[in-house]
Amino acid sequence: MNSENLSRREIEVLHALIDCYIKTAQPVGSRRLANKYRLGISPATIRNTLQDLEDRGLTYQPHTSAGRIPTEQAYKIYVQSLIEIQPLNDTEKAIIKSQLTTGSMAIDQILEQACRLLSNISSQLGVSVAPRFTEGILTRLELIPVAETKLLLVIAIKSGIVKSVVMEVETSINPKMVEETSAILNERLVGLKLGRIIETIHERFRDVSYGDARLLRLFVDSADKLLTTQEEKDIHIVGTPNIASQPEFQNPRKISELVSFLEERKNIIQVLNSIALSDGVVVTIGKEANLGNLDSCSLVTSTYSAGKSTGTIGVIGPTRMQYSKLMSIVDYTSKVISEILSKE
Repeated sequence: MNSENLSRREIEVLHALIDCYIKTAQPVGSRRLANKYRLGISPATIRNTLQDLEDRGLTYQPHTSAGRIPTEQAYKIYVQSLIEIQPLNDTEKAIIKSQLTTGSMAIDQILEQACRLLSNISSQLGVSVAPRFTEGILTRLELIPVAETKLLLVIAIKSGIVKSVVMEVETSINPKMVEETSAILNERLVGLKLGRIIETIHERFRDVSYGDARLLRLFVDSADKLLTTQEEKDIHIVGTPNIASQPEFQNPRKISELVSFLEERKNIIQVLNSIALSDGVVVTIGKEANLGNLDSCSLVTSTYSAGKSTGTIGVIGPTRMQYSKLMSIVDYTSKVISEILSKE
């Protein structure tokens, strides 16, 4: 269903209902709508219209004597057709930009600060995912011994992005051989896109006769995982107390579901990456967000650019969110991050 299937009166009442419920988190009755909104119709007419909307699956009553609450489908219609986006003024833009451009920060710090900013503004969860680097151009590789059988692989990408991965080796590490291996990796891979490296890695090291053969084999066989896999540390989530204080999470069961959800960070990365296939600001409501037991939550997300790679930032909160303002905030924040990273 979309707004074209609704009468003008139904659209106005639905818009008022959603606006009121977003602000109050309380079921909305016809008398409150009549008193608070200039609909030009009586409480009795509003009551009849609310019943019509309920028959269409757009509202429901938690119990017989209560007012009505918008359904997931109602929010979808609201975001797609009824919402009036509230643009940011110059002062709001300046605040966002100043908080993201304070000093020289690594990308992880920028994303963490962006999450904090979004969480504070929205009183929900701020989330961000580091870029996937398949389009990034490799500028340097370093192999650093950190324990007898562990190496830290540091991957530097053009535009200043640095990613580090711990590699486990089966035997003790010879520092001189590690240095030789690092040299040949740089000799044959620097200047290539990571995606191209993954596609041609076996061919590029077929004739190697120096360096640590076992270490090279480990790198070659694990290149896809080492260069592109996103790990738990690649996602930032800020604002758990904010979302936990919302009326929707006062039930102990809901709090437990929230905690369980936040512990499965790799699942959150997958959800955000799937949404990131779309351009611009994306609002994903309720069950379509694939947030597990948090099926009464929504996402407002946008992609940012880091060179030719992209990542995702956004907000997770109850379906009862201030979409009209949050869409502008998330959109502008992603643009500021893209601007910062392009300068880097």
